[in-house]
Amino acid sequence: MNVMNAEMPNKGGFLKLVKAVFWSFFGVRRRADLESDAAQLKPLHLIAAGVIGAVLFIVVLLVVVRAVVG
Repeated sequence: MNVMNAEMPNKGGFLKLVKAVFWSFFGVRRRADLESDAAQLKPLHLIAAGVIGAVLFIVVLLVVVRAVVG
């Protein structure tokens, strides 16, 4: 039994980070998921992923509007 692994929580991966940001944009997160994300994900990574997600959302909106109008 490795004592180091028992003390350190598992770090979240890239897909967990993207999933957390995606569901947070919709505002539908369970409390257990929120607490799990807070324990496993780094705040700086969440902020960066949120900013990138917001920019992608705006770009997609602009592309859709230009396609409909044009």
